[in-house]
Amino acid sequence: MAVRPREHRLHQHGESDARAIERSREEPEQFAALFDRYADAVHHYAARRLGPEAAEDLTAETFTTAFKQRHRYDPDRSGDARPWLFGIATNLVGRHRRAEARRFKALSRLPEPVQHEEPVADRAVSRAGAHGLRRELAAALAALPARQRDVVLLVAWTDLSYEEAAEALGVPVGTIRSRLSRARSALREALGGTDPTAPTALREAHAHD
Repeated sequence: MAVRPREHRLHQHGESDARAIERSREEPEQFAALFDRYADAVHHYAARRLGPEAAEDLTAETFTTAFKQRHRYDPDRSGDARPWLFGIATNLVGRHRRAEARRFKALSRLPEPVQHEEPVADRAVSRAGAHGLRRELAAALAALPARQRDVVLLVAWTDLSYEEAAEALGVPVGTIRSRLSRARSALREALGGTDPTAPTALREAHAHD
């Protein structure tokens, strides 16, 4: 996978994420720009992992944590704040491992796919042409080691590159590739050789939400 240029993400008003964070150090109200830009994306990611009821609190906690840590943000590592914010959100999900596992296990017991529910196996299943795989995939995700599940879902559901995922989790990009490879192998084995959780497939499923 090619490394994407590490350019500062500019918005309609021409200000990069890094600049907004820098300004907020002296003018705390400027940090609201980050919330306006990314709260919906963080909420969507949290809802997919923990469900809609927990997503609001986790989103608020993500931005509260980011605000408290804004003086430690290094604008030279990336002008795009998404890896930083999704990394914080993923670490916070880590405090709810049991809840997340229970969520996927509950999804694995649903008799039929539910239109509004977790899309992790919804459209990916139709791509694989295997009716009923949705429950099996949810069960397989629940069985993954937490670090592997973090990488699979972070890459698939946030559109971060491998390099950005490595930045988000604070690990080398080789670790991201290794964990993703092991996770996909485990899921493939659990699903009888089918791999509807390949990053491209899950990313396409995400795009249709």
